[in-house]
Amino acid sequence: MEYYDFLEAAFLGIVEGLTEFLPVSSTGHLLLIGHFLGFESNGKSFEVLIQLGAILAILTVYSAKIWQLAHNFTKDRRTRRFVYGILLAFLPAAFIGAFAHSFIKTVLFETPMLICIMLIIGGFILLWVDRLNLRPRYHDVMDYSLPTCLKIGFCQCLAMIPGVSRSGATIVGALFLGADKRSAAEFSFFLAMPTMAGAFGYDLFKNRNTLEMDDITIIVIGFIMAFISGVFVVKHLLNYVSRHGFALFGWWRLIVGTAGMAALLVWG
Repeated sequence: MEYYDFLEAAFLGIVEGLTEFLPVSSTGHLLLIGHFLGFESNGKSFEVLIQLGAILAILTVYSAKIWQLAHNFTKDRRTRRFVYGILLAFLPAAFIGAFAHSFIKTVLFETPMLICIMLIIGGFILLWVDRLNLRPRYHDVMDYSLPTCLKIGFCQCLAMIPGVSRSGATIVGALFLGADKRSAAEFSFFLAMPTMAGAFGYDLFKNRNTLEMDDITIIVIGFIMAFISGVFVVKHLLNYVSRHGFALFGWWRLIVGTAGMAALLVWG
């Protein structure tokens, strides 16, 4: 393995951590950048497995909140409803992801033009949603009803198309279901924990016989960088979206999607 491979893995890890919780599609960014860099991971596992770093970033920043939920679970009905809501929201992606895993990896992950198109469409949707005068009825993630959580979970399934964005799909879905911007983003954080942990475990199991030591080395490097950059985003994103909304991310998606499409048309 060359030194250049380590630099690529570190750079992609930083990109993963910075984009995982933003509504811009971390997987779309990783696949596009990897395409133009010529970066190839065994079974496209690198792009999935380094998400463990982002998971640990949430656990680190939200450790006190998670401990409080665990402590109050048996004593507080509101806490139990929230935990059950997160698990309920996770189920649609778990079933569809397991059923369509091969198609996602071998077809959708290998279609960079599709990723660009989804980035652009998602950008327009974010800009549109950000200008709507929605009247939220939920201002705290602890108050989401179980049917609302399940509906958000189905919205998350759209993110199996790279370029859509897991956080973007869940946030937009939550906004239309009555959440305010801050609680929608926070719910996306919590839903990311079982979703990414499940994707990590399933992908590791599916590729357990094909991963080599070189693969593990670059995954570890990407994981570490994803953790460091992910902590930064988790700490600051909620305050940002509360004050400024999602317009910046919509414009970013349009720029990246358009630039990627132009590059594909020119260089292939």
